[in-house]
Amino acid sequence: MLLVEDDDELAGLLTEALSCEGFVVDRAADGQRGLHLGLTRSYDVMVIDRILPALDGLDLVIRLRSREIPARALLLTALGTVGDRVAGLDAGADDYLIKPFDLDELSARVRALCRRGNEATAVLRIGSGLLDLTSRDAVLADGARVALSAREIELLRALAARPNTVHSRAELRRKVFDEAAAASIVDTYVYYLRRKLGRAVVRTVHGVGYRLGAL
Repeated sequence: MLLVEDDDELAGLLTEALSCEGFVVDRAADGQRGLHLGLTRSYDVMVIDRILPALDGLDLVIRLRSREIPARALLLTALGTVGDRVAGLDAGADDYLIKPFDLDELSARVRALCRRGNEATAVLRIGSGLLDLTSRDAVLADGARVALSAREIELLRALAARPNTVHSRAELRRKVFDEAAAASIVDTYVYYLRRKLGRAVVRTVHGVGYRLGAL
């Protein structure tokens, strides 16, 4: 989870409460730091204060959505008019919670957003076929079934989280494998995916890295 909140006391309370729910919480104290984290790391959900230093929460959501960051976003705000709520939702937020709020309600809303996020990414389309991320089975256009390994699925997830972004090999190795893995590990797993799903599934951007292909 990404938490963008400039109030240290409130951020501490939220971090403690959400950690008890099982989340690993990254905290940013201003909008610029939140933007950096949102663009460079993958999150299931983001909790963003509406009024932030450096970059307003509304502008932060707009910028993240313009880069096709898919993580669910919950805006926290003391601005409770209908117009304010509409502006937040139109900017790309998925939910809106007015201060002061109850921590139990916040936790329930975050859990609901995570369920919505999981449902949205449970099945990916591969050309005319389908990939079920829960069973790790791909059903190709000709009806053939292909089983993918957990690492292959995680590599696809990392690419699909930002489908129009070119991901460097170093970034993919860090997210999907670990720093101790061989430098060629990403290339090896891209080869595995192409062998199973077709060469178009992952596109090479020469000199930069990989991006999602025909998914």
